[in-house]
Amino acid sequence: MGFAAASPSTSMASHVFLRSSHQKEVMLGSSLRKETWRFNLNLPKLNYQSRNSFCCKNESIDFEERTSPNEVKKEIEQCYELIHRLGRGAVYLGSSRMGPEHPHYVKTFELGSKIAALLDCTTWSGAGPGLMDAATQGALQAGKRVGGFKIGREAGEWTASNFHPYLPSESYLTCRFFSARKHGLVDAVVRCKSSERTAIVALPGGIGTLDEVFEIMALIQLERIGSQLPVPFLLMNYDSFYSNLLEFLNDCEKWGTVSKNEVASLWKVCNNNSEALAYLTEFYGLSPVETGRKDSESSECRSLP
Repeated sequence: MGFAAASPSTSMASHVFLRSSHQKEVMLGSSLRKETWRFNLNLPKLNYQSRNSFCCKNESIDFEERTSPNEVKKEIEQCYELIHRLGRGAVYLGSSRMGPEHPHYVKTFELGSKIAALLDCTTWSGAGPGLMDAATQGALQAGKRVGGFKIGREAGEWTASNFHPYLPSESYLTCRFFSARKHGLVDAVVRCKSSERTAIVALPGGIGTLDEVFEIMALIQLERIGSQLPVPFLLMNYDSFYSNLLEFLNDCEKWGTVSKNEVASLWKVCNNNSEALAYLTEFYGLSPVETGRKDSESSECRSLP
């Protein structure tokens, strides 16, 4: 491939325009010069691999399914059906990498148990390991229902199968599409009547967690979450995990990208489980007597549907 460029000159203007090699005149400033030179750019041939050869470690997953919008729609409908059967409730967003030995796992287990008992609701999560598992285990200890939207990949590794290690298959759905999974996690907290007690609980997490947190946050901000009644959104700032993020959002106010106190109005930042439980108790107007009754009921285990 050939190009022509005007040779530089100290007496001419600094504007230089490149032209293809067959042109003889090159504009320099406001003057014309006949002098040109040519050079060739020899680009190496690139051998592109099929996207299936490097995008997917699991050959059994066929991304060609994505070409059909009907497949995505069908999976979203399955998410809605599962929610309709198990009931809406508390949705937990959090890291899949923090295992039982992590202090945040222990705190999440306790929180999941107490919120399930307090709100007497279904506990929802991505049905994966880490903090999602902690919330699930806590709710099961409280004897409350558990539902989940599983995905084929967690913590940077492909899962070996589509089956959950201990939940019955009728209590979770294995999603092929992240979009369907997100629809399910959002719809699980929608409140259409005052008797429904739901909550969004954002636990410490990484890229996936932040993706879900800010998507739901944007839906609440733009009033597009689809809930007729307000939904409490709790950001669990265990051990100041989110403090730097909160500082960044404060800077956004200074730059004018968000309105003053806008972020604070969208969620409740909780530094510990006691603050979260107190906030939910106040949000739903639960009396101490009712709270105590819920706690006593939590010892009576109820089998999953």
